[in-house]
Amino acid sequence: MYPSLIAMFVITFILVRVVIALAPRVGLVDIPNERSVHTHTVPRGGGIGIFFALIAVCVLFDFSLVLQYPMTFSAFAMIFVIGILDDLHNASPRTKFIVIFIAATLSYMEGIGIHTLGTYFGYEFSLGWFALPFTLFAVSGFTNALNLIDGLDGLSGSISIVILAVLFSIGYRHHDSFITVLSALMIMGILAFLYYNWNPAKIFLGDSGSLTVGFVISILSVKALDYIHPAVIFFLAAIPILDTLIVMVRRKRQGLSAFAPDKTHLHHILLQFFGGNVKRAVISLTLLQIIYSMTALVIMEDIEQTYVLLLFAVNFVLFYLISSTMLINQQRIDNLEEEVHSLKEGHREQK
Repeated sequence: MYPSLIAMFVITFILVRVVIALAPRVGLVDIPNERSVHTHTVPRGGGIGIFFALIAVCVLFDFSLVLQYPMTFSAFAMIFVIGILDDLHNASPRTKFIVIFIAATLSYMEGIGIHTLGTYFGYEFSLGWFALPFTLFAVSGFTNALNLIDGLDGLSGSISIVILAVLFSIGYRHHDSFITVLSALMIMGILAFLYYNWNPAKIFLGDSGSLTVGFVISILSVKALDYIHPAVIFFLAAIPILDTLIVMVRRKRQGLSAFAPDKTHLHHILLQFFGGNVKRAVISLTLLQIIYSMTALVIMEDIEQTYVLLLFAVNFVLFYLISSTMLINQQRIDNLEEEVHSLKEGHREQK
């Protein structure tokens, strides 16, 4: 397995460097807007390097895996293509969701699906005929959750590596080559990408990367349900899930669309808390994900699922209250600074 891991790192490293050089020529760049943290144009499309390296290494070293899951690998390709189209031409959210649904259906047809929500209060919540719709909902939800946290240099990649490390542990423990190989290869590819993406970033993942990485992690997580309790997934991928749920609840309470873009994500709040220090914000969120992932390893098999679900619900409430309080305080400070600035401008005009 070691040669394939080395090959994954080297090929990704080279391809991402090539993308950095060519991206501006084809318009594959991220132009800053009112929600951006960066202030200058940056190439995007780091996912191109990761995806092509993954396919090349799987074909060269683990082709039996491709033959065993041909529709799932086709699904990976579909997500990558819609990501590229979104990077180049801004595909509509509806189109992206449709493609994710189709891709998740292909994987479902190869046995990768959610068939039960687990046992709570002594009752097993079997999905039955609702298994496919719920699988589509869960996969599309997490794929977009990882896409939404891709807002700071190195954040999405760092969080993904932590989650993939736990998935690798699950696959290795249960001798599941699909989970083990893919999670290990993705870790090496993302590590190579992070060399260029760490603050200050030379390239961004782009949707070709964040959607692809998010989808792969989603499929691996669903496959991991063969060995772990469903509720453990909430801790396995806590930061993307908590961030998405908190933002959606906050928007709905304000009478806004749950999908309306804003700057109230956890990484935005922490970035302002640390005075604009991107590295501190990224490291803090990554450490939090490590704590949650270690918790997932502890509660993986022996803890009553009801308690796991209740514990996550408590975490959600605490995160919501703390993040909302921080956001309100930051908005008050911003308003005071604007008032002070206005007063100073008024005094200057009078003079």
